[in-house]
Amino acid sequence: MAEITTPRELFLHELGDILYVERTLVNEVLPKLIGEVQDDQFRTGLERHLEQTRGHITNVEQVFDEIGEKAHEEECVGFEGLKKEQEKLVDEASEELVDLVNTGAAARTEHYEIAAYSGLIEMARALGEQNVVTLLDENLKEEKETLREVESVEKTLRDQIKTTTS
Repeated sequence: MAEITTPRELFLHELGDILYVERTLVNEVLPKLIGEVQDDQFRTGLERHLEQTRGHITNVEQVFDEIGEKAHEEECVGFEGLKKEQEKLVDEASEELVDLVNTGAAARTEHYEIAAYSGLIEMARALGEQNVVTLLDENLKEEKETLREVESVEKTLRDQIKTTTS
C-alpha cells in the first residue's frame, strides 16, 4: 500500500473510498435488500435510494474529473464491516425481525456516508476545490434525507413489534 503523504492524496483516497461504497450499494447491497424486505414502504424507499445512489456515483465520478483525476475505488474496510454485521444479524434473526435488522443496517450505512461526505466537503474546501463542493453536498443532502426516511420506517417497525408483543 502506498503511503499517503499529502492532503490531496488523502482526499483522493477518501473519494475512492466513497466511490467504492456507492458502487457496492448499487451493484450488490441495495438489490439484495430490496429482495429481502417485507415492508412495502421500506422497499419503496430502498428502490428510490437505489436510483439516487446511481446519481451519487455520477457525482463522485464528476468530482474526480473536475480535479483532473481518473475515477478509482479504494476498498472501504469500514463499510465491509457494516455489511458483514448486517449479514450475520440477518442470518441470526427471526423472519419477523429481518426488516428491523435491515433498517438498522441502512441507518448505520447512511451515518457512515454522511460522515464521509461531510469530511470530503471540508477537505475539498481546504484544498481550494470549491468547484466540487456542490456535487458532494448534493449527495450529502440526499443521504441525510434517506436517513430520515429509514429512521421513520424503523420507528414504525419498532412500534409494530411493541404492539404484537404487548
